[in-house]
Amino acid sequence: MLLGLCGSLRQNSVNAKLMREAARIYGGPFEEGNLRLPLYDGDLEDQGIPEEVTALADQIRAADAVLVLSPEYNQSFSGVIKNALDWVSRVEGSPWRDKPVALLSAAAGRTGGARANYALRLAMMPFRARVLPGPDVLVAGAAKEFDEEGALTNERYVKTLTDLMTDLKAEVSRGEAEL
Repeated sequence: MLLGLCGSLRQNSVNAKLMREAARIYGGPFEEGNLRLPLYDGDLEDQGIPEEVTALADQIRAADAVLVLSPEYNQSFSGVIKNALDWVSRVEGSPWRDKPVALLSAAAGRTGGARANYALRLAMMPFRARVLPGPDVLVAGAAKEFDEEGALTNERYVKTLTDLMTDLKAEVSRGEAEL
């Protein structure tokens, strides 16, 4: 199963569209993780890990691979993703450990969220996930790159996304072979 985590909570955000396109190209079962989590708070954690955080950690643990997408907010990734990473880091058992992960971004700007993507790559390092080194899928001017059904229309982006999903499948297979 492929799990998608989108750092934009808007239902029809360009990152949600990109996530669904990636899942379509990847093929097979797909789930979207719920990132509508309470803000991380140590006092709240002292009362127990919230149910929705445990559910997200279980989804990550059960997934064959994970897509993590974020818009670029103020030259970094979204607070929604940061909050989810912070919460999941507090769950026992390191759900991210050795998990194949692809990072993607779509943004209004001309760099397609490159800064968000690079900052997210750095933020994922402590979890010891197998974050793919590329190819980078950074959809610039994203509002104009999807049709009414949410499909990418730019062939260059489609090719790069297809290459990334092919690499993600290969990483999943490599991990299964090592078991």
